[in-house]
Amino acid sequence: MTAIDASPSVMGDPDENGRFGRFGGRYVPETLVPACAELEDAFREAWSDPEFIKEFHDLLRDYAGRPSPVTECHNLSAELGFRVLLKREDLNHTGSHKINNVLGQALLAKRMGKTRLVAETGAGQHGVATATAAALLGMECIVFMGEVDMKRQALNVFRMRLLGSEVRAAMSGSRTLKDAVNEAMRYWVAAVESTYYCLGSVMGPHPYPWMVREFHRVIGNEAREQCAELLGPDSNGGVPDVVVACVGGGSNAIGIFSGFADTNAELVGAEPSLGAAVGRQVPGVVHGSMSYLMQDEFGQVQEAHSVSAGLDYPGVGPEHAHLAEIGRARYEPVTDSEVIEAFQLMSRTEGIIPALEPAHGLAWMVKAKDELAGKTVLLNMSGRGDKDVAQVQAILDGDVEALEMMRS
Repeated sequence: MTAIDASPSVMGDPDENGRFGRFGGRYVPETLVPACAELEDAFREAWSDPEFIKEFHDLLRDYAGRPSPVTECHNLSAELGFRVLLKREDLNHTGSHKINNVLGQALLAKRMGKTRLVAETGAGQHGVATATAAALLGMECIVFMGEVDMKRQALNVFRMRLLGSEVRAAMSGSRTLKDAVNEAMRYWVAAVESTYYCLGSVMGPHPYPWMVREFHRVIGNEAREQCAELLGPDSNGGVPDVVVACVGGGSNAIGIFSGFADTNAELVGAEPSLGAAVGRQVPGVVHGSMSYLMQDEFGQVQEAHSVSAGLDYPGVGPEHAHLAEIGRARYEPVTDSEVIEAFQLMSRTEGIIPALEPAHGLAWMVKAKDELAGKTVLLNMSGRGDKDVAQVQAILDGDVEALEMMRS
């Protein structure tokens, strides 16, 4: 399959200050400014090197299993009243879209002469992908994970350790993804000479939001070509009417949006209702960049909540804030209960158990079914639900003790 170069101006490179419109930038301690500059120079050099790009795409094909297919959901389409397509990132090696970005960053780390990867993780999928890449490339790996998330995602903790990585608990704050990012950044500051920070989403200081988007652009490139072939030119020019993805930091969403930003497809991001940073439209700085985030009237970052550990984050990637501000994408909230219902709906109608993250996208589609009637909707199935089955079982069984253990 030949990749499509879909690089419209609306999702082009950031400006010289690392900004998408007014969002982005590089707000880091002085000790990290040289590290970020070194990373930007290394990425620009690598991304213009045909040998690096070939090695990256060879790994995506031969190790990660790309291209991931687009699956048509006939049963779900009949039930909802519109045509549902899935971009099957859940079928990648390690079970999510995260492997795309991690393979790119791990190759870059080796190129830069780093010997250790450090990462943060919420649901554990980025941590598992980073541990996987470290094992493949013979690197050390340390993953920071909130204590709460380690309990509700115990399977992924075991997988990371099985792959030879060290998993360290983040014990501060809400003990979730935000706090894991804090701990990973602190570690990076102290060990920057030997350590590469493998950030898992399109957030953080420049060049991370741009670099991570470029590594995930393969999702949108593939989906654009696959939809053109599946839908044909007589169906909206071979483009879905709506492209939907869940949004926490927003890496899977930015990846698939990048393939359709220059079309008339509507772009919709589904946020957890208690972590809807874009919905609040309050700009602020967290983890090195300016974007929309959840904060109080005093500018203090508020705790986010989501049934999904991967979306339990109070901010959003700066390019998403930019897309929202210019009106190119819209971001809609969904509740935990709507997500659990969508999780079950996908499982029983299509035999596909989704991760709780992409179940947010389906939850919005169910809510908006009257608006979507007769349309073609592409959902990015960013991960599979193996990691979430125990948690959902406890919720559906009303097992208060089990849920308290996961969150205590």
